Amino acid sequence: MKALIICVFALCMLLPLALLAETYNIEGYWHNAEKTSKIQIYKTTAGTYAGKIVWLKEPNNAAGKPKVDDKNPDKELRNRPLLNLVIVKGLTSKGGNKFDSGTIYDPKSGNTYSSKGELTGPNVLKLRGFIGISLVGRTETWTRANK
Repeated sequence: MKALIICVFALCMLLPLALLAETYNIEGYWHNAEKTSKIQIYKTTAGTYAGKIVWLKEPNNAAGKPKVDDKNPDKELRNRPLLNLVIVKGLTSKGGNKFDSGTIYDPKSGNTYSSKGELTGPNVLKLRGFIGISLVGRTETWTRANK
């Protein structure tokens, strides 16, 4: 009987902590840190998460033509438009609000990095791009956007 009372007491003490550990949804529309683009994050058929550029603050170059992926290391891909370009691939949920095992492509440099992310609130996504280990990299804070 004493053990049962202790178990019930412990459960009652831990229940509020479990309720505080709220999970947020990564799917939706996100502004990058500079708010120059909007990225739609969606779940793929493979069960991972990907993100594509769906809006650009400046969609056209100086000549008035749609911006293209001109920094891509693959010359054959340099003429593809930035709009609808998938820049986040393979993010895998690790439970709660953490994601890893993905990649993120930076169209400004043409580089692709390993990535992981964490939702620190319902409208804040911290994405880290890195080479090798996550200590060598950069974290960007994305904010949820309207469709």
